[in-house]
Amino acid sequence: MTLLALTDVFIPDGDDARRRAEEELAEREYQAAKPTWFDEFAAGVWNWFTSLFTTDGAGGAAPVALVAIVIVVIAALVVALLVWGRPRASRSTRGHSDLLGERDDRTAAQLRTDAERRAREQDWDGAVVLRFRALARGLIERDLIDPAPGATAQGIVREAITSLPGLDDRLHRAATAFDAVRYLREPADEARYRALAATDDAVRHTTPLHQSAEVHQSAEAVPA
Repeated sequence: MTLLALTDVFIPDGDDARRRAEEELAEREYQAAKPTWFDEFAAGVWNWFTSLFTTDGAGGAAPVALVAIVIVVIAALVVALLVWGRPRASRSTRGHSDLLGERDDRTAAQLRTDAERRAREQDWDGAVVLRFRALARGLIERDLIDPAPGATAQGIVREAITSLPGLDDRLHRAATAFDAVRYLREPADEARYRALAATDDAVRHTTPLHQSAEVHQSAEAVPA
């Protein structure tokens, strides 16, 4: 009896085994492990992307096409830069960019006010640095310059004199004063500050060269 019981094992036939397997796979644990539609989609995209770098199934044309596309995109960017030039940042963006090595969100008017306050306190070093920053900020606010990040005082002046050629000497002296105080640690005095402030005021009240030409052309266009 004991031997018979041990050997009496149920062995399902083919249909019954298939039914039992389907019931087993329908269990929650198996369904949770089944790949979702997103998994299958992502796998398909990845397989397509990797196939671009192989010759399998593409006859060697896919890598060549990819290189051609990259070349066309780069060429289009180069042409755009040649035609339209470097994109200019908006005034609001430029107003919050680094200025002469420091991030400064103050307007030109605010910088002039702070410079005058330093002057009243006889902090001539701080007054000189702030007043030149005010001069540079004013040029930016008037769209007379568009300095690149990290532009120096002399670089700002070189860009400004294309619109203000009559002030080139005074602007260069102002930039030299800023560099001497800011980087060479030369002590400033009232005379140096007043000279820089006078240059800033002259810049503020000088009509840029291109605006003068526009006004002259407009006057000639008006019939007598």
